[in-house]
Amino acid sequence: MRLVFLGAPGAGKGTQAKRLVEKYGIPQISTGDLLRAAVAAGTALGKEAKAYMDRGELVPDSVVLGMVKERLSQDDCKKGFILDGFPRNVAQAEALDKMLVEMNMPLDVALNLDVPFDDLMKRLTGRRTCRSCGQMYNIYYSPSKVEGKCDKCGGELFQRDDDKEETIRKRLEVYRTQTEPLINYYSKKGILKSVSGTGSMDKIFSDICAILEKK
Repeated sequence: MRLVFLGAPGAGKGTQAKRLVEKYGIPQISTGDLLRAAVAAGTALGKEAKAYMDRGELVPDSVVLGMVKERLSQDDCKKGFILDGFPRNVAQAEALDKMLVEMNMPLDVALNLDVPFDDLMKRLTGRRTCRSCGQMYNIYYSPSKVEGKCDKCGGELFQRDDDKEETIRKRLEVYRTQTEPLINYYSKKGILKSVSGTGSMDKIFSDICAILEKK
């Protein structure tokens, strides 16, 4: 089972991907994790990526694809993989498809976790973090018992800068303009499957598995 996981920030991809890893025994491959690991290990691609990052530039697609190719060549990917966070746009998707065909590992499914914009805003802007122990809350869905205080240690709850409304709106707009066209791209290829990302985590996971097991 070879799949790409699509969904806006806050859609819950990370949570569901971890459960898929446990159920199906295939690795979740996050390009962010790959980049950090390659830079830390000082690989050839890692050094190249670090040079761009040190200059404050985006790491080119060719470097990211090289890292993905190296990772997919490892034995634990023979049964399949979950790509999370890549591709981010149609140009990357086209390059990825070409590479996967050459590796004889074409994608089976592009899975889109669909969550309405208003729900995404509440999930992301509602997050509060304890300054003392790092415990997370959401003022809309899982608030602390006492407003502004952590249930575990009594520490002060605060909103991180990257959870503020202006920042979240920008992130969602970038997703909408760059990544949403992937939905159309994979739909035309006939491998897109959409699942509602609202409701209980168990129900969403059950819906995802039902779709994957039809393949």
